[in-house]
Formats: sequence, structure tokens, C-alpha cells
Amino acid sequence: MNAISVQDTLVFVMVAISAVDRNMDETEMLRIGNVVKTLPIFDGYNSDQLVNAAKTCRDILQEEEGLETILGFTAALPENLQQTAYVLAAEIAAADLSVSAEEVRLLQLLRNHLAIDKLTCAALELAARARHQSS
Repeated sequence: MNAISVQDTLVFVMVAISAVDRNMDETEMLRIGNVVKTLPIFDGYNSDQLVNAAKTCRDILQEEEGLETILGFTAALPENLQQTAYVLAAEIAAADLSVSAEEVRLLQLLRNHLAIDKLTCAALELAARARHQSS
């Protein structure tokens, strides 16, 4: 496998959180696309790269230790992007306004792999939920 880019790793995180409950709904998939289109970290990252990264992530997740592999990629992220990875996972989990037990567990695993403190994670999760609320 070629080296995994920072952007691919962030896509892997978003796809993994969407897939962990075995229910990758359209709301989550659209949100992943919007994130990639709008965040500065994805400048120059095109839709073909997104599709390829999503397919690669799917293939990795089908392996026996696939989730651990994805989490291992996140540990290699630069320190300044570790909170970004976490908030993107929280963002996708919150996109459908229903966070499953599997998504909560993956957020916990991600927090542990990235060594982000609980208070910071709670703030990031609250911000993600707040962005998806409607009247």
C-alpha cells in the first residue's frame, strides 16, 4: 500500500465512524463530501481522491484488524491535526442527529489513540452536535 496522506487518513476516520454501526446513511455521506469540499486541510483534494480513499477504507475495514489499522493511521497524524481527526469523527457521527453505541465506542477508541483529554473531546462533540441542530 502506498503511503497514506493526511487527507486520506481524515477521510478514513470519517468513513469508519459512518460505517461502524453498519448504517452508512446518505446524510453522513453527504456530510463527508461537504467537509472535503469546504475545509482548508482538503484544499486540492478532489472527488476522485475522496472516492478512492473511501473505497480503500472500506477494504481495510473488511480485514480482521481493519479498525485497528485505521486507528493506527490516526496515531501518525501530526499533533496539530489530531483534534481535527476527532472533531471530524464527531461531526459525521452527529450528522444524522443520532449517535449509535458503536459510534460512541469508536469515538472513545479514537480519543485513546490520539491521547486527547476527555474535556476537550466533550467540547468537540458538543460543537459538532450544535452544528446539526435545527429549530
